[in-house]
Formats: sequence, structure tokens, C-alpha cells
Amino acid sequence: MNIFADFNARIRTVVDALALTPRDGGALDTSRVTVEPPRDPSHGDLATNAAMVLAKSVGENPRALAEKIAGALRGDADIASVEVAGPGFINLRLSDGFWHGTLKAMLAAGPDYGRSQLGAGRKTNVEYVSANPTGPMHVGHCRGAVVGDVLANLLAFAGYDVTKEYYINDAGVQIDVLGRSVMLRYRQALGEEIGEIPPGLYPGDYLVPVGEALAKEFGRGLNQMPEDEALAIVKDRTIDAMMVMIREDLAALNVHHEVFFSERTLHADGGRKIRTALNELTMKGHVYKGKLPPPKGQLPEDWEDREQTLFRSTEIGDDIDRPLVKSDGSYTYFAADVAYLYDKYARGFKEMIFILGADHGGYVKRMQALARAVGGDEIELTVLLCQLVKLFRDGEPVRMSKRSGDFVTLRDVVDEVGRDPIRFMMVYRKNDAPLDFDFAKVTEQSKDNPVFYVQYASARCHSAMRQAEEQLGVALPAVGDLAARAHLLVDESEIALVKKLAEYPRLIEGAALAKEPHRLAFYLYEVATAFHAQWNRGNDNPGLRFVKVNDPELTYARLGLVQAVSGVLSSGLALIGAEAPREMR
Repeated sequence: MNIFADFNARIRTVVDALALTPRDGGALDTSRVTVEPPRDPSHGDLATNAAMVLAKSVGENPRALAEKIAGALRGDADIASVEVAGPGFINLRLSDGFWHGTLKAMLAAGPDYGRSQLGAGRKTNVEYVSANPTGPMHVGHCRGAVVGDVLANLLAFAGYDVTKEYYINDAGVQIDVLGRSVMLRYRQALGEEIGEIPPGLYPGDYLVPVGEALAKEFGRGLNQMPEDEALAIVKDRTIDAMMVMIREDLAALNVHHEVFFSERTLHADGGRKIRTALNELTMKGHVYKGKLPPPKGQLPEDWEDREQTLFRSTEIGDDIDRPLVKSDGSYTYFAADVAYLYDKYARGFKEMIFILGADHGGYVKRMQALARAVGGDEIELTVLLCQLVKLFRDGEPVRMSKRSGDFVTLRDVVDEVGRDPIRFMMVYRKNDAPLDFDFAKVTEQSKDNPVFYVQYASARCHSAMRQAEEQLGVALPAVGDLAARAHLLVDESEIALVKKLAEYPRLIEGAALAKEPHRLAFYLYEVATAFHAQWNRGNDNPGLRFVKVNDPELTYARLGLVQAVSGVLSSGLALIGAEAPREMR
């Protein structure tokens, strides 16, 4: 039940009844009419711009039109008062009876409260993490993993048909380097002295068990094979081992993908899938032979002053045309991107979301251009860039992990603070804003620690329920019976808490449309703050306590409100991937 959408529809009905005639003789366009919470809560519960956006097209003064609309709205039984403000804004104050009905609807909806059909089953692919399978997950992957996972959960809750996908970068130079690094560890497992790991290879101790497993499986057999044959075996085994490690790291963070797509499948059979995709682009006129001008500033290593096969991406929004084939005849990394996007399109995805690190900013325009080339206006492609996470302990930077060789592993962080603080805090800032993560602050029990404050509110809700059963000496009525007493809630602060909960469906849809999961974390903190404030009011004024032994009926009404708070916190925390605890220890 989205009350903002409900009143938007009511206002449009009122506007239609006024039979306003646009000056151009066309149909009245009400698409820009919005209903939102007013910036200043003292102005009312809802505000609409209807008169402001319609006045010009119908040739009326905005304030005069606002008075007409306001007059019609005053006949709505759910509206307690209507005021016209400024040049033509309309502010609505809703009746207590409406809020009582809203609370009943929340409780009746149960876990589905806030769920939306906004996405209408649109097939949506959210690709995130997609780290090279060259080692354990590091903290740099953590933020993208959480942002992608929470966004996918939000979109699914808002009615999209979502697939969570991980693109395995298991082709290219980094895999050759990985294979050679493991060959050293294999020789080490056989008893050879390998000395210091040479520069350019992966030094982490996590490769030692892989070398030992190879020694156990093949003995000295790999040393007796041609190098290319041995290296191919080592790479296969190592990629498998790394992906097991990566899946375990992600599972510790409560991240689970439905699809793991291997880049190597694009290069199989001589790159058949890539070749097919490039042929499709060529048939559409997006591929040509030509030369690229040298880029400004320092020349990149991959720039070549020669005629080459190029994607004509500048004609569809990119800064430069993109090479597709290298001078040795092999395909560029972008050529694999072309085939991969075609593959997603063939699987029926019309909306594609990529969660990438901030260092991938150069990919945005080229991928958007590629989407236009492949699917025209049919594909909606979004790239979200996640800024770096800096780790601190009591204000001091955290040292690197010995296990990894040169970075802090994701598992290090999960093991120290737990997954809930990580998941909540990774979306407590917008993805493109830098994030400082202090181990001490995210585990302290105070209002300044958002995840604790939200989870503490959940625990307090259950505490209130337990207190009621203990003090009243009877089992609590069913949720429907609690809801039936909603009309007994008359205190202004209680109604205000219902109003805050009523924002949840709009919050879900807004966060899904904007692809901004941080909005959910902010909102949950606001709900927790409002609930804790109501709890504290009861401490100061016994008449406002949730449990009043001498008034069971009012107690049940207030427990209905507590149940609604608990439901929203549980729902929102589940979307974030964190627990809604029944008690705090």
C-alpha cells in the first residue's frame, strides 16, 4: 500500500473531474504530477505540485488552479485539511482514521508490506563482484559485492525478475601469471627450493595448498610434460580452486550468485561466440577498418598506429572508437565484452546493471554505447561505480594481510566484525562516495553505530512483546486482533510513527528506480530513531508506555504498532542481508 501513489491517483481523478482543457487542444498531461512528503512536516502529511505543473498548459494562474483542486479535495473523508501555499503548492493533512486504516493494512500485509509490482517482471541482470579468480576476495571487492547484492534484493522486492551474476575473468594475461605462480608452488611442494617469488607473480600463501594438491595428484608428472600442456592443466585446477575460495568468501558475507559466467567460454572454439557477435555488429554498420588518432598525453601500451578493426562507438555516445582485434589477430578485452553483452541479450535481459570499482570509470560510455548498438532502445544499461573503502582501527589504518601477500582479505574483515556490520555499513553511504570503515566504531553499542541502533530497535520490539505477555499473564492476541484496536492510538507521537512506516513502500520503489540501495539503510535508521524516541517517551511518561497493565486494550493497540515497526525493520534488514535480532547480547 503506497499512500503516495494512492493520493496521486485521487488527485488525478479530481483534476479529471475539473474538465480542464489544454490550450493546444490535446489531452491533459498529468504525468508530472507528484505527491511527496512536504519538506517541512509542519506543513502537513502530503504535498502535491499538481497546480504548478498543469497551470501553464491550461492557461490558468497556478494559485487559482490550486484553490480549485483544493476545494475538490476537501470532500475526501480521509483528508482532514487542505491548504494552498506559496505560488500554488497544495498541502494535505490526513485524518487519524486514515492512519489507523494504514496501520491495519500494514499488519494485514505482513512480510509482503512494501512489496511492489513496479518492475512488472522485467528481466534484469545484476552483475557484481566479477573479480579475477587469482586469489581470495579482498576488501576492495566487499563494497561492490554488498551494493550489488542489496540492489538485486531491492529490485526483486519491487517486482523485477532478477538474476545475480558473476563474470569470471578466467582468460587473459592474469591467468597465465596465476598459472606460473602456482607452478612455483607445485615445485615447492615437491621439495624444490624456490627462493623469493619473482616480481610480477602472485606471492600470496593462499597458493601453497593449490601447489600441494597438484603435487599429490600428479607427483612429478607435470614437470615431465611440455610446458604449455602442463600450464593448461595448472590453470584449470587453479581457477577451480580459486572459485571455490571466492564462493566461500562471498558466502561468509551472505552473497550468493545464481549464475557464474566464464569468460573462457567466449574464447572457446577459436573465439566463435566473439566472432559471431562481431559479425552481428558489422551487419548493423557498427564495425569498420580504420586508424585511431593517438590519445592525448602519455600513450597507453596497447595503442597501435595501424589500420585495425574498430567499433564505431563515437556515433552512439562514446568518446573514442574502440579496437576489437589486436595486431596478432587475437581479440581485445572489449571484443569479449561485446560477445558477453550479446549473450545476456540473447538470454532475454532487457535491463543490465554492472557494479564496478571506481577505477572502471572509462567503461561506462563504451558499455552504454555497446548496449545501444546491440539492442537500440530495448536495453537499459546502468553502470554503478563503487568508491574505495579505507579500513581503520581506532582511527589508525589497518595493516595488510600476511595470507594474501599485499591486501586485506574480505574474510579477515568478516571474521573480525561479522557480516551484518559490513553489509549495513557498505550501503550506509552512496556507492560513489568514499567510505571509511572503522572496526571499533562498527562494533560499538551506541546510537553512533547505525547497524547496532537498527538491530537494537528490532530487539526492543520483541522485548516489548515479551514484557506484555509476562506482565499481562496471557498470550498476546493474533496480529489481526491487534490491528482491530488501531483506533485506540490517538497520541500524536504514535500517529507520527505510523506515518514514518507508511513511507516504506515509496522508499522501496524510489530506491529501486534510482538504483540507490543506500536509501534503504538511511530509512531503517530513521525508523529505529523514531521507535527509540517513542520508547524513551514511555520512560519519561508512563502513560505512553507500550505495556499498560491496567489497560490491556490500549496495550494491544500499541503492540500492533510495535509489530508494524518490527515488520518493517525485519523486511528492510532482510533486503540488506542482515539479521533482525529478537534480542541483543
